[in-house]
Amino acid sequence: MGKEIIEEIEERPDGSKKIVKRSVEKGVTFGSVLAMVISFATWKSVGWAIVHGLMGWVYVVYFLIRYR
Repeated sequence: MGKEIIEEIEERPDGSKKIVKRSVEKGVTFGSVLAMVISFATWKSVGWAIVHGLMGWVYVVYFLIRYR
């Protein structure tokens, strides 16, 4: 997992063209991984770990408020 570089051609109002390079981060965020680990350690369910991983930091904060 890493960065992907995307090249796009933008047309300016005067008719000239400009090549624009943009990088896109790919991967899993720390919040998602933390949510999955907390979920699996607590509930022992891969399904719930995936759902909570999609929620990311929202689940982490919810878990800290609710269970600590």
